[in-house]
Amino acid sequence: MTVSTLWLDIFRAQASSRIIETSQGLFEHLVDAAEASYASAQGRTRQQDLIRAQLELTRLEDRLVGLRQAEEGARRRLGEWLGAEAQRRLPDEMPVLAPVRPLPVEAANQARYEQVRGHPLLRAMDLQIAATETDVALAQQQYRPEWGLTAQYGYRDEDALGRERADLFSLGVTLELPLFTAKRQDRRLQAAVSRGEAMRTERQLLSRRLVSELASLKSELVRLEERSALYADRLLPQMSDQAEAALTAYNHDDGDFAEAVRARIAEMNARIEALAIAVERQKTVARINYLLAGAGSGQPGAAPNRQGEST
Repeated sequence: MTVSTLWLDIFRAQASSRIIETSQGLFEHLVDAAEASYASAQGRTRQQDLIRAQLELTRLEDRLVGLRQAEEGARRRLGEWLGAEAQRRLPDEMPVLAPVRPLPVEAANQARYEQVRGHPLLRAMDLQIAATETDVALAQQQYRPEWGLTAQYGYRDEDALGRERADLFSLGVTLELPLFTAKRQDRRLQAAVSRGEAMRTERQLLSRRLVSELASLKSELVRLEERSALYADRLLPQMSDQAEAALTAYNHDDGDFAEAVRARIAEMNARIEALAIAVERQKTVARINYLLAGAGSGQPGAAPNRQGEST
């Protein structure tokens, strides 16, 4: 998930830079046209229009520098995971991610619990709970008497006068009774039981948090896809038409230069925003796939679900 997020940050910075560089060329063309109109003294271009156009060019340069800085920072962080591979050039088109498993559509949380129950974090916690159950069993053993059986065989050589001596064999039985230790044993058992209950509570909270994140990300994915469709189908074409109309009106001395600049800036910002929505959609899918990691791999011997995991 981290690698996907950093990769998408780099892609967003690069793609945004390409959009701004394209707009930068259009603004340079506007500046040239405004300077020619101003020099001829025949158009409606004013000195403040030239200053405004040059200011917008400077702002675009600043945005490009900021995007390069963001890209370099993301590449450095990605290098912690991929090494030199983090410096490779990214493709111009963004790959489309999809959830590794269909998302549940029913309102109940049971389906979501089933999908996250095999998550590695929960499976690791199941093993910790099993270890605490072993601690409880060991603590309970201290209440029982312990029996011991020992046997020894001793070989004896002849004595100083050369007489044979019988070998020795001994057998011993020991019995350890847990007398007068009830308080100490109770404390050990209670501590082991408390650790187990604490782990079960922590697992329950973790499971609920994963389910809540999955539901939130599913809702966020739906809204991002709606916004992406809105930008692609309506907003971007309308912004492009507005920018072209404003520029055409200015070229025919029927429009305001500032309006043409604002329309072009608005179109550029809309394209960058559409890109940001597409990237955020991919990040959301990456987070969903992280939550679905291990889905369907829950083992029957795992710790049972507690309150809230079956409702």
